Amino acid sequence: MNEKQVHKFVNRYLEATECSILEKSPSHFTVKLSPLADRELTNRPYYWSFVDRVNAEPETMTFLFVTDKNKYDAAEETKKAEAAAVQQNTAEDAQNAAANAALGRSLGFVHGNLAAPARVPREDLFFGARKLDMLFDAAKSKGSFVYLFQEPDKRSSNPFSSTPYTAWLGVNMRVEFACDRKREEIHCFGVSLATGQCVEQFYDRLLTHKLSPRLPANIHITKNGITFNKALGIVEQALERKLRTYDYSWAESASARLKEELERISGYYEPLIHNALEDNKPAIEEQFEQRKSEIKWQYEPRVTASAINCGIFHLEGID
Repeated sequence: MNEKQVHKFVNRYLEATECSILEKSPSHFTVKLSPLADRELTNRPYYWSFVDRVNAEPETMTFLFVTDKNKYDAAEETKKAEAAAVQQNTAEDAQNAAANAALGRSLGFVHGNLAAPARVPREDLFFGARKLDMLFDAAKSKGSFVYLFQEPDKRSSNPFSSTPYTAWLGVNMRVEFACDRKREEIHCFGVSLATGQCVEQFYDRLLTHKLSPRLPANIHITKNGITFNKALGIVEQALERKLRTYDYSWAESASARLKEELERISGYYEPLIHNALEDNKPAIEEQFEQRKSEIKWQYEPRVTASAINCGIFHLEGID
C-alpha cells in the first residue's frame, strides 16, 4: 500500500467508527477516538473494564495519525520557519507582551492559557506499522459481515408508491491450490434469497450501486423464498461445479514430486535403520516418520475453500 491508499483506508475507518476528526490534511489526521475505536486501538482493558463496571462516561484518547511522514514533516518545518520569521518581525511586540506579563505576575494574575497543553501522541501509519495492523485487524473483525441497502437513483414523486427490494446473500470465497507451490483465487457469489438464483462476480454488480446501512424511504422487502443455509449450499455447489472444470495437471506433477522425495529419503533412512543398533533404532525410525510427514505436508496436492466475508444486500427489483 502506498501513502494515498493508507490515507484513504484510515479516513474510511475513522468515519465508520464515528471518530471526531479535529484536523486533517492529505498527510495526517488529528482525531479524538470514539469509544469503539478506543477499545480497539489503545489496549486499555483495565480502563474500559472500570468504565463498564461503574457505568462512567468514557474519556477517549486523541491521536495524531500521520499517513505520509515525509510530506507531514516538511509541512511542519515550513510552519516553524514561518513562525520564526513572524516572531523575528514582531520582536518589539513580544517585548511589550513580556512586560505586560511581568506586570500581571506582580499583581498576582495568572492567565488560563498558561496551562500546558495535553500532549497528543503521534503514530506514523505505513504498511507494516503496528498501529496500522491494529486498524486492519479491527476492520477485518468488524467487517466480516455487512447489511446494506441500495440507495434509489431517484425518488418517486408519489409518496404512496413503494419499490420492491430483493435480499441477496453475497459471499467472497478464497480458493487455495497448494503443494510445494501455492496459488489463490477469490470468487464472489451472490444468491437471491427470493428465488435462489446464483450469480458470479457479484461484487462487480455491487460496484454499480450506491449502498447505505439505512433503509431508504418508499421501499419494501420481498419475502425470502430460501433460508441462509440453503443459500450457502447453493454457493458451495456453484463453486464445486466451477472447480471441476479446472486443469489439475499441477496436482499430478506434485504427486510425482512427492513420490520422488519419499523414495529419496527412504533410500537414506532404511539402510540406517537396518544397520543401527537396537537401542538407536526407535530414534531413527521416529525421525524417519517425522521427515515423511513433513514432505507429505509440503508436496501433497490439496484444494481448500473458505469464506472471507459475506453480507446481505437489498437490491432494487425482484430477481
